[in-house]
Amino acid sequence: MIQIIPAIDIIDGKCVRLTKGDYDSSRVYDDNPVEIAKRFCDAGCRRIHVVDLDGARSSHIVNYRTLESIASKTSLDIDFGGGLKSDEDVRIAFDCGASMITGGSVAVKSPELFLGWLGRYGAQKVILGADVNGGKVATDGWLEQSEHDLLEFIKDYYEKGIRQIISTDISVDGTLSGPSVEMYRSMMSVLPDARIIASGGVSSLDDIMRLENAGVPAVIVGKAIYEGRITLKDLERIALC
Repeated sequence: MIQIIPAIDIIDGKCVRLTKGDYDSSRVYDDNPVEIAKRFCDAGCRRIHVVDLDGARSSHIVNYRTLESIASKTSLDIDFGGGLKSDEDVRIAFDCGASMITGGSVAVKSPELFLGWLGRYGAQKVILGADVNGGKVATDGWLEQSEHDLLEFIKDYYEKGIRQIISTDISVDGTLSGPSVEMYRSMMSVLPDARIIASGGVSSLDDIMRLENAGVPAVIVGKAIYEGRITLKDLERIALC
């Protein structure tokens, strides 16, 4: 069974969602991300994906107190990303309760620093964020686009020890128009032994089943849950399977 990982994106300490990474499209769904996390935990989820969107477009981690509150008040494994651009940022994230951290922009702009985290914490705790727009890896809260080709980028990091990769197709993220199944097929054909985590575009349980049928091991789901297209009851039922 594919693992469903609910997403909590944070701006100004609030739970929000963007469309195609556009900060101007930000919509607040709840003022209290901790309560949202508790609901996911009560529904049987084991892991959540928390993104510090303020941190993603700044030079450092920002919403670490919210991370700390979620970690102290739930039993969830927290994958945390956004704003991790120094050793100190990563230390703060782990000290505040992150189980894993995801590095995206830093993996593009400061590969030696990112590989240092991989060597220090290991492949179970350090995830590569490879978010893509038009086949190229994007950075800085998706505000910039690099010249790195997605498949070459992930293959290079796999050879250096990365085993988990979260990849969002920015063109469909937050649109509820369906995930980029063929993109994930391509990624898995290049790296069949890596844990590829899909993100972006999921609108329904049918979309999740399409990813599962393609062999994708895990998927991050955000707006579909907040818009009620996938309910907490659905998550509870799947968690019990």
